[in-house]
Amino acid sequence: MYFASIGLFNPYAPLWFQSLGFSTLAIGTIASLQAWTRVVAPYGWSWLGDHWGRGARRVELLRIATALMLVVSLGLLAVTDVVAVALVVTLIFVANGAVVPLTEAVVAQRLATGQGIDMGRYGRVRVWGSIGFIAAVTLFGMVLQSTGIAALPGWLVLVLGLLAAAAWRLPRPPRGRPTAPAAPGHQSLWQVLRRPEVAWFFAGIFLTVLAHTSLYVFLSLYLDALGYSKGQVGALWAVSVGLEIAFFWTQGRWFARWSAHTWLVAAALASVLRFGAMATLGGSWLVLVLAQSLHALTFAAQHAACISLIDRYFSGPLRGRGQALYSTLGYGLSGVIGGVAGGAISQRWGFEAVFAAAALVAAAAALCCWRSRSLAWRAAR
Repeated sequence: MYFASIGLFNPYAPLWFQSLGFSTLAIGTIASLQAWTRVVAPYGWSWLGDHWGRGARRVELLRIATALMLVVSLGLLAVTDVVAVALVVTLIFVANGAVVPLTEAVVAQRLATGQGIDMGRYGRVRVWGSIGFIAAVTLFGMVLQSTGIAALPGWLVLVLGLLAAAAWRLPRPPRGRPTAPAAPGHQSLWQVLRRPEVAWFFAGIFLTVLAHTSLYVFLSLYLDALGYSKGQVGALWAVSVGLEIAFFWTQGRWFARWSAHTWLVAAALASVLRFGAMATLGGSWLVLVLAQSLHALTFAAQHAACISLIDRYFSGPLRGRGQALYSTLGYGLSGVIGGVAGGAISQRWGFEAVFAAAALVAAAAALCCWRSRSLAWRAAR
């Protein structure tokens, strides 16, 4: 249900903002609020989750956060002014920032093995997020085409209500399995971050996700400007997530072939191809379908590799904060820059320029991921 809410909001909220008369720059700025809140909110929620009951109370925090999202979202039913909408969206995303890092920390703890997280089982858990996303994108593409984009706030409240209900039904962690305290000689958070391979790893995440901001914020607007219907917009989003689902479900087989660092390099290179094709051949339906098919690499493989490395670098009492740093350094700062800069670029040079810039950023990401891979290989020798 969490990813269903993302599948409704991310592709279609920009179209709702547009229907309210907001400028492209304003739309990009509001969309970037999700990233702004990720700079602080995930770490704050995760710090509390790591310390409250030594990590045993993360489920309670998830319940609180989803209830706050539901209550605040009711404001979207009443406001249309750009400042008021921005304020409500900000509050939603402050609560939203708790869900992913806390959930990932709980899952990583439950699926931990002697050699790290079980990536095959992780993929079969994470796939349900993708199923929720693709169901929402497909369904609401048809629903909003019929009811009109003005109905979006009401549907969002409904989905967030189901999310809060699901969070209330989450099982409590087993007794006696809180996050262990730091062992003697265990590295601190800042000691881990200062390791060169970790620093380059986060640089690669930052740039890869910065490139993907073009997709999350501007793809629907770009397709709308090219004359595609809302149903076609939903279908293209569905193509990408359909391949994402296939990868997550079978990733245990694929991850045995390459290291996590190698998967990050491959994902960044595939991003160059994907966004370059969108920038130059966006008018071709076939090219767009093929470009969206690369989502299996550029997102699914990239995300799974990141989770594997985060679990490796930030284990034990650092698990929750490691996941939060992944959200903050990977998705927070990059989303802030991408949303605002992409809005400015699109106003001056058009949406094609946004995706061309994304391809260049992805190329820089590939270099960072390659550097992290080389340093990690040397450190392991």
